[in-house]
Amino acid sequence: MNVDSIHNGVVIDHITAGCGMRLYELLELENLDCSVALIKNVGSKKMQRKDIIKIDADIPVNLDIIGYVDPGATVNVIRNGVLVEKKTIDMPLLLQNVIKCKNPRCITSCEQELAHVFKLTDRENKVYRCLYCETKAN
Repeated sequence: MNVDSIHNGVVIDHITAGCGMRLYELLELENLDCSVALIKNVGSKKMQRKDIIKIDADIPVNLDIIGYVDPGATVNVIRNGVLVEKKTIDMPLLLQNVIKCKNPRCITSCEQELAHVFKLTDRENKVYRCLYCETKAN
């Protein structure tokens, strides 16, 4: 399989195998007018298998979403065919409007304009809880 290199754009690399599609959906990459490649189950020396997303446009990507889905991923910024920046991603302390609270009694259920905010409560187990009602995120 051949996927062309990109001249200007973003490569999200070292995605845990199977998490690429979730990132694709949460980052809303289907709405872009540029080429986007999602490559699944690529062989890797470091991880055995990984997913990769290549975006053929120099656009900002939400690092909080990437950190929530897969904190081990890296984001590479490519300009003029050269790697100019490599970002290592960590879990964000707060997530805003990335996921929604499932608790029907949460204030976010009746106050539609209120932001859905989750805080990291357990880094080791990757647990986020709603800022308003403390419900655990799925």
